[in-house]
Amino acid sequence: MTRTPEAAGTTLRARIAAAVGAVALLVAGLTGVTAGEAAAREGKWSCSGSPVPDGWVITGYDRTGCQGAGSWFQRPVKDGIWTCSGSPIVSGYVITNYDRNGCTGIGAWYHELARDGRWTCAGSPIPAGYVNTNHNRTGCNGIGSWYQEQIRNRMWACSGSPIPPGYRNTTFSSTGCNGVGAWLMVRT
Repeated sequence: MTRTPEAAGTTLRARIAAAVGAVALLVAGLTGVTAGEAAAREGKWSCSGSPVPDGWVITGYDRTGCQGAGSWFQRPVKDGIWTCSGSPIVSGYVITNYDRNGCTGIGAWYHELARDGRWTCAGSPIPAGYVNTNHNRTGCNGIGSWYQEQIRNRMWACSGSPIPPGYRNTTFSSTGCNGVGAWLMVRT
């Protein structure tokens, strides 16, 4: 009996599906979650305009997805993840790098957990209790970057940086923060 190319393709797809199912069952057995939960934790494709769940980011883009309307790959955020331009920035995370060609040409941003003494890209959120203390015009692949630190008494913070509760600006330096200007912050 001779097999047609269509039958061979069907058999191959069935074997791949069986292998994927076996891996999902193995993951479920090792982690205590169902195969569906394990797959959902890895991410999902959604059509353009679909809401992004809280705590999730967009990490991939397919222009031809959703019958030409475009689709986005959504997944839970984690420390050290590249996301597409337009992705939400989850609370507690900052943007630390930029790739103008990433995410199929629409641009990508690198998300990391906020921590004391980290350079962040222009436009990155400034978490509560942090201030910008230095500026680099060419950082983040040319879009500029800011050095974020947790607020301390008698710290110089760049102009435009938030003033955390319990602090006030007292003295201005026009040359601070590489020419952006800086304010001396003291406890009230």
